Amino acid sequence: MGKKWIVRRAFVKSLPVMAAYVILGMGFGILMDDRGYAPGWSILCSVLIYAGAMQYVTADLLATAASPLSAALMTLMVNARHLFYGISMVGKYREMGKAKPYLIFGLTDETYSLLCDGRDWPGDARDARLYCFLVTLFDQCYWVLGTALGAVLGTVLAFNSTGIDFSMTALFVTVFVEQWLTAKERRAALVGVGSAAACLLIFGPERFLIPAMALIVLLLSATYPKGGKGRA
Repeated sequence: MGKKWIVRRAFVKSLPVMAAYVILGMGFGILMDDRGYAPGWSILCSVLIYAGAMQYVTADLLATAASPLSAALMTLMVNARHLFYGISMVGKYREMGKAKPYLIFGLTDETYSLLCDGRDWPGDARDARLYCFLVTLFDQCYWVLGTALGAVLGTVLAFNSTGIDFSMTALFVTVFVEQWLTAKERRAALVGVGSAAACLLIFGPERFLIPAMALIVLLLSATYPKGGKGRA
């Protein structure tokens, strides 16, 4: 397979994410401008942090001068789900060579949804490495582009930023619904929703995330078929 074919394939695969990331990145750029930060800071956040929902939280953490400990704990709570994404990709990323650190850094929810099953990966190991790298890179470029557009627009147009931070929640719901409609087995989704709802009631909205993640892992581990051949 030629490199041009792989670039085209990765680009086409990432197009659905582009539609979401440009808009969501714009929301982040506008939010940062509303908090008083110049476009350069917004773009730098999207290049170096690139954490989706956590970047929206970062805007408030920066604006309120939160302590490093508070920021670290909040990041753990918001992005704890990435621990489980990473575990499921250990085998797939084993042979990624020099691209592996960036692939780990760029593993967002949407990039994970594009790469997790491996069905669209080229058969050759080198081609697969390039394909995964490009999908990840394209997705981040969309987010950075959206951030830049939003940050610049925020400086020249007046925006009411109320409700912008809900856009990431809306995206998560959209991804969940799409996977629910296409999945053959919905046990994992039901466990996730049930665990999150139970922990939300017990621990409250500020502390439910980590207990919910732990409960999901315990329930799926207990019900997963022996031998690892079941479909979650």
